[in-house]
Amino acid sequence: ATGAGVAHGRRHGGGVTTTADQLGKPDQASDASSGFGARGCLVFVLFKYFPFGGLQRDFLRIARACADRGFAIRVYTLAWQGEWPKDFEIVEVPVRALANHRRYARFAAWVRADLGRRPAMLVIGFNKLPGLDVYYCADPCYEDKARTLRSPMYRLSGRYRHFSAYERAVFAPEAQVEILMISAVQQALYVKHYGTQPERLHLLPPGIAQDRRAPANAAEIRAGFRREFHLGDDELLLVQIGSGFKTKGLDRSLRALAALPAPLKQRTRLIAIGQDDPKPFVSMTRSLGLGEKVRILKGRDDIPRFLLGADLLIHPAYNENTGTVLLEAVVAGLAVLTTAACGYAHYIEEAGAGRVVPLSFDQPGFNALLAGMLADDAARRQWGASGLAWAQTADIYSLPERAADIILQMRTR
Repeated sequence: ATGAGVAHGRRHGGGVTTTADQLGKPDQASDASSGFGARGCLVFVLFKYFPFGGLQRDFLRIARACADRGFAIRVYTLAWQGEWPKDFEIVEVPVRALANHRRYARFAAWVRADLGRRPAMLVIGFNKLPGLDVYYCADPCYEDKARTLRSPMYRLSGRYRHFSAYERAVFAPEAQVEILMISAVQQALYVKHYGTQPERLHLLPPGIAQDRRAPANAAEIRAGFRREFHLGDDELLLVQIGSGFKTKGLDRSLRALAALPAPLKQRTRLIAIGQDDPKPFVSMTRSLGLGEKVRILKGRDDIPRFLLGADLLIHPAYNENTGTVLLEAVVAGLAVLTTAACGYAHYIEEAGAGRVVPLSFDQPGFNALLAGMLADDAARRQWGASGLAWAQTADIYSLPERAADIILQMRTR
């Protein structure tokens, strides 16, 4: 049922690496990492882990919050990039297929078989899969996208049948999965398409990491950053941060930069950061004549420095379940320009921390709005100050703890 690779999974935990011959048969030496903690073992499932994805960061913080409460943590994934948490057991599932949806089906079957040999108390998924106890909903409603953004013929494909069935396994009324929601807009769409019971849907507050907040020496960090990147006092820096440049609207940002009035364009630069293929956007940069004004960097760990050193966060996403970086900019005191397609865009308006472009998106209107924000230094300072003041009292930090509370309640039941 699982296809190739069933017998050779890699397991990491507490510095121990084993082959799948030992999966389901943890020896005494590896019990601390792969057995049961003081309160039992929780399983977390996600297709891929890399350090710079929003879903991935949320997963790690929620799993860490559960570990801090005494649970052992086992993680199943297709690929793990970055450092291994030494007190987690990480199982890389070795299944392959030409099409992603077939690979995900084999992944689900492999995990189900291994859980049959090594049961756990609860299974918490960060992608839609059958057999979950808890699902963390970071993805938009697939059924809604299939019906509004695709032709009817698309719903005859094997890809549609797979993802639709996996989404229904989580959201259908007969499912018994508790669902952690991070977007009220998406919650309404799931209820519309599946009739999911409201009591199963738990809307979480944002989970902005405390290290994103502007520190006491923010001005010093900003000055050092701008020296490092050779930014003069009169130069303006736009930053766009997030993996998936196409979805995040990097093409819209490049067009808006190219359309700036000549004096403003001359002193404006853009740095885009994310885990994605930059080649199409490097080519676009050249075709728009932007030359050295644009740098596209890989995902990195020092994002707070960019938020403190920039003059404006630009985030014209086509669609985005939340948009965590919007709030990361707010707590750093950085003004924001984004689109109403982002689930967290309403926080920018509530905080008075920038401007939100309404739907449907209009590129010339967006260009003009960017030019106006860049030309008005006093307004940008006010947006930054308003965001900082709002962030002092807003509940935008407690997502991991609230998620762990719900998981603990599930375990009790």
